[in-house]
Amino acid sequence: MIPISSGVRVWIASGHTDMRKGMPGLSLLVQEGLGRDPFAGDVFVFRGRGGSLIKAVWHDGVGLSLYAKRLDRGRFIWPQTVDGAVALTAAQMSYLLEGIDWRNPQLTWRPQAAG
Repeated sequence: MIPISSGVRVWIASGHTDMRKGMPGLSLLVQEGLGRDPFAGDVFVFRGRGGSLIKAVWHDGVGLSLYAKRLDRGRFIWPQTVDGAVALTAAQMSYLLEGIDWRNPQLTWRPQAAG
């Protein structure tokens, strides 16, 4: 899990990204493609064409980190827009990393009242 605080902004890069890119390539994509500063402390998340792999770039004030996650089953839920970035909360980012639909998370069960 990425140890980010609730105040950190998370951005999903819409569309798909070449997952062969590493830190330098993704940072350049943040600068030129999204028009943002990759060293400002925000998390930038990218998804590959297949949808089962994401990479996140984050500068924590000390250095740049690259995180990757691949789902064994299913695909990461991604916005339909073609260009730009979509902002997420830290909670939505947690849902995304678990493969849950971050746009509309639903409880799958309710505890029964004790009584």
